[in-house]
Amino acid sequence: MAESVELPHRLAILPFRNKVLLPGAIIRIRCTSPSSVKLVEQELWQREEKGLIGILPVRDATETTSVGPTLSPGVGTDSGEGSSKIHLGTSDSHKFDGKNQQEFIHWHTRGVAARALHLSRGVEKPSGRVTYMVVLEGLCRFSVQELSTRGTYYTARIAPADMTKAAFSLPTQECRFALQRIICNGSATPPALERDPNYGGSGWLVEGGGEGRTRPEQVPGAHLSSSRGDQTSSSREMEQVEHDPDFMVLSRQFKATAMELISLLEQKQKTGARTKVLLETVPVHKLADIFVASFEISFEEQLSMLDSVDVKVRISKATELVDRHLQSIRVAEKITQKVEGQLSKTQKEFFLRQQMRAIKEELGDNDDDEDDVTALERKMESAGMPPDIWKHAQRELRRLKKMQPQQPGYSSSRVYLELLADLPWQKASEELELDLRAARDRLDSDHYGLVKVKQRIIEYLAVRKLKPEARGPVLCFVGPPGVGKTSLASSIAAALGRKFIRISLGGVKDEADIRGHRRTYIGSMPGRLIDGLKVRVAICNPVMLLDEIDKTGSDVRGDPASALLEVLDPEQNKTFNDHYLNVPFDLSKVVFVATANRVQPIPPALLDRMEVIELPGYTPEEKLRIAMRHLIPRVLDQHGLNAEYLQIPEAMVKLVIQRYTREAGVRNLERNLASLARAAAVRVAEQEHSLPLTKDVHHIGSPLLESRLADGGEVEMEVIPMGVSNHEISSAFRVTSPFVVDEATLEKVLGPPRYDDKETAERVSTPGVSVGLVWTAFGGEVQFVEATAMVGKGDLHLTGQLGDVIKESAQIALTWVRSRAAELKLTSTEGMNLLEGRDVHIHFPAGAVPKDGPSAGVTLVTSLVSLFSQRKVRADTAMTGEMTLRGLVLPVGGIKDKVLAAHRYGIKRVILPERNLKDLVEVPSAVLGNLEVMFLVLFLCMVKVPIYYLLSGWKTCWNTLLKGVALGDSTQSYDMTSTGITLTDFWWGSTCVYFPT
Repeated sequence: MAESVELPHRLAILPFRNKVLLPGAIIRIRCTSPSSVKLVEQELWQREEKGLIGILPVRDATETTSVGPTLSPGVGTDSGEGSSKIHLGTSDSHKFDGKNQQEFIHWHTRGVAARALHLSRGVEKPSGRVTYMVVLEGLCRFSVQELSTRGTYYTARIAPADMTKAAFSLPTQECRFALQRIICNGSATPPALERDPNYGGSGWLVEGGGEGRTRPEQVPGAHLSSSRGDQTSSSREMEQVEHDPDFMVLSRQFKATAMELISLLEQKQKTGARTKVLLETVPVHKLADIFVASFEISFEEQLSMLDSVDVKVRISKATELVDRHLQSIRVAEKITQKVEGQLSKTQKEFFLRQQMRAIKEELGDNDDDEDDVTALERKMESAGMPPDIWKHAQRELRRLKKMQPQQPGYSSSRVYLELLADLPWQKASEELELDLRAARDRLDSDHYGLVKVKQRIIEYLAVRKLKPEARGPVLCFVGPPGVGKTSLASSIAAALGRKFIRISLGGVKDEADIRGHRRTYIGSMPGRLIDGLKVRVAICNPVMLLDEIDKTGSDVRGDPASALLEVLDPEQNKTFNDHYLNVPFDLSKVVFVATANRVQPIPPALLDRMEVIELPGYTPEEKLRIAMRHLIPRVLDQHGLNAEYLQIPEAMVKLVIQRYTREAGVRNLERNLASLARAAAVRVAEQEHSLPLTKDVHHIGSPLLESRLADGGEVEMEVIPMGVSNHEISSAFRVTSPFVVDEATLEKVLGPPRYDDKETAERVSTPGVSVGLVWTAFGGEVQFVEATAMVGKGDLHLTGQLGDVIKESAQIALTWVRSRAAELKLTSTEGMNLLEGRDVHIHFPAGAVPKDGPSAGVTLVTSLVSLFSQRKVRADTAMTGEMTLRGLVLPVGGIKDKVLAAHRYGIKRVILPERNLKDLVEVPSAVLGNLEVMFLVLFLCMVKVPIYYLLSGWKTCWNTLLKGVALGDSTQSYDMTSTGITLTDFWWGSTCVYFPT
């Protein structure tokens, strides 16, 4: 039984913007606007299965091209009675789709009646707006005779436009979906209509949930009717058309093209022949609409198909579209076959090459030039790999031989095998017989001072001489920049007769820089150690410098410092495993040397694998000797000068050191000397040069020449000595007088002095300012501490970008001073509040530099005592030490660097914790000879030790000395005749120590 659907004379109109619904097509839409929701609710939801609506295409006013007639609506009543007339090719202004703004649109005069296969109602959150999800099925064409409004949506009086039989078999929904799926998968662009995979089970997927209704599918057929008379007339006309010879030819042509398309798509997608039933059960004019609705075509073509009321015109257009779709699929298949043919050609060439190689081997007609793979194999055989690694390399080589050069993994596999062949598995440099005397002379000539460091290097070389295979410690040179850490490693390599390689680790945050990347990644490469051994030295026993080892970082890519644990461990580095290499490599023959500016950032586990050798800063005397012996000759050579062009007296070098540099190393000193050399180079280049006569140039006698010379005339001559190089010609030039640097030249070239000896005196000219000694990564520095009081509530203010530790030291210093105020005579009566009615502000100058550490405790106490007593601190005194609440002065680090810094700044007196006395052994005697060193046990107990006891014999007398100090009785007599120290060398209190009398 066919389902009968009555087509009414008036339908509610749902406009489709730039979209067409053809008969037989199924589409899913979501209605959210008030007008659309009202239409669906009244015309479809309330009428359930009997509801029908009209789908009418509309075009934006911006679209200038018009296909078919258009109309402008009139204004009717809510009952559907309207008074508008159809106007072809015109447009009007009206409200569309519930929008408030006026918008020009064009209504098409033909549409499609549609019924709802599924309805779902939902509510949006949090707005509470009702929405509908509607699945519509196109039924037949109609023409609009009159357009009017009903409430918020439009209605139209319509007339049927299709010629239909009394009844025809409509294809099942499943069959139509199968057709759409096949055509969509065969096209380059998927269509906008897609069937939900849940259809048939739980209906169409509805976003947001809600209740729904699904129309049961009617089989085997359905038909539309408007009235009995109209139906009979349309059926008679359709039967006449079907017997038309032109129609029959067009029908056969369409079916043949459609059958070819379906067969091609089903064969390509390997599906069954379910959709072929369409060609046998559905009328051709309906089948044309179903096929075209499955294609992605333009809006103009869709309108043209909708306006094709004549079935012959409709079938002709559908045949053209089906044929175009078929041709596009054939072109795509042709391109695919061409690509597959190229791959087959490559495989064919591979087999032909293999056969050609086999034929040449049988004939003994091999080429003299070996191919790349054979050369690589020979190179691998001569690399001297260990047996287990050689087996691994052979497996990789066999895999490479089976691959084509065009394959993706060929190049990466070949690069990996070349790395295995190039690595120095057994290749080592021959060590010279170690001559310790020559090594000592080499160190002395390359480096001035550094006695302790050079002695440790000589000891290291002595052990290597006695036992070459011994695994010595990893030396780590720690010191400020510019003190010669890198050059010391180079001297070790020269003494051992080995190649030298430097690997910078500053800023390295990726573990792969040490261990390499795994070969699974694109662009993978070995780590820096393996790459350096392969490319830069090509031996397995170089001297490798790991520079800036304290500046490695860590992030999500790993921790390079942890990877270095295996590298620097003598028990593990003989089987070092690089991720890219993926086989163990022996690093035990490599002599590792590391450098760092600070020890603190180095992880303890890594620091435990190294022997730290500290290189402190240079004294001014050492800088002077280094400049005269090393820096000035190097600067002159770099600028093409010699002693005949530029002379820098020793006195001027001293001024440069004192007035223009205050650093632990000598880099700034070298830069200043280079500035002087550039100034001399400009002067030399601007002067006129003369080439003196040599023994190779004979005197030329001429009366005319002699008369011109006698008259003082100028004679132009060009002398070209034969067999003389350009360098010798350059060195033959002489200037009238060398460029001698004096004090005026220094100020002209280097500018006004940057430092002077008056800085400390000027800054300590008021009470509350003291001078401290601090340690930085660049050596020791002098740090001023300023304190001032103001009206307030007894608060303590701290500035200068300070850390937590130094803030606590300031609070401890203030607490100690307040508790000892009466003893220090800072208050007139016992128990008086020192901070009553005033605040204290302590500032550390150079606020842009972060500061932290406990060594400023003594300096802070001195600054506060000076502030409250209104007595100035001595300008020639600097101090360091950690303070406790009891007044104990605890030892601190960096004593040597701090004492050298005080000496550089012109400080004459240094106050240190008593327990740091042992650290003065490392300070050069020339520096101690210019300083007065004093020691603190308690802050109010200070001992002055003569310099000659610091240089010799201080260990034997110090215990006796401290015994008398610890008793705290300055009137009691002690037997110290053996020490040479009397009670006059003790100070009780702080007056004569800090403040000038």
